[in-house]
Amino acid sequence: MSTRSDAPVLDTLAAMTIDSIERCGMDEHTLILTRIAALVAMDAPAISYLAHVDPAVKAELTVEQLQDVLVAIAPVVGTARVMSAGTHIAQAFGVAIALAEADAQSIAEAETRSRDSS
Repeated sequence: MSTRSDAPVLDTLAAMTIDSIERCGMDEHTLILTRIAALVAMDAPAISYLAHVDPAVKAELTVEQLQDVLVAIAPVVGTARVMSAGTHIAQAFGVAIALAEADAQSIAEAETRSRDSS
């Protein structure tokens, strides 16, 4: 039975990602590195990298490991793709940081309102 959603495309992408992760035998770390390499190879936009920020953090991916992936695939995908990926990754992290700061601000404001109403 199909259900109506306000975001059917995002819901479908999320379901595909979950299904892929459940069917994959790779550990989290290897999986996220592989996905990032694929994003670089296809010159994915920043929003695609943004979807991988949280999994990368959870997999404890380091900046050095990300750089190693870019170095390893550069001869295959080319300089332009690697440089484009660097820009897109930086944009994705900028958005992730801005969202985290907005969430933190909202929480702080809610706590202040809660204290003031007590």
